[in-house]
Amino acid sequence: MKELDFALIGQQLREIRVSKQLTQEYLANKTDVNVSHISNIETNKVKVSLTLLVGLCNAMDVSVDYVLRNEYPSADSAVEKELLNTIKDWDTSKKEAILRLAKAL
Repeated sequence: MKELDFALIGQQLREIRVSKQLTQEYLANKTDVNVSHISNIETNKVKVSLTLLVGLCNAMDVSVDYVLRNEYPSADSAVEKELLNTIKDWDTSKKEAILRLAKAL
């Protein structure tokens, strides 16, 4: 079994946090850890624990398998689930607009 790529996991967490315009302080408060611990995870100075990974994902409203998608032989299903999770509460017109855009790509 290969080792998990904790550097990539930290990078994924940072990218998601930034894309959602969340601060490290926000995540630290939501997960009851220090801001420096969040920073250390994102920069691969420490490995994220499973408990904290779940907490971070919940705080950012993203699935754990989406963050870990590069650890699977096929990441497609994790991306598809996250896409569906993202648009589930959208109104029909927005969903139709995304569908047209996806077909155009």
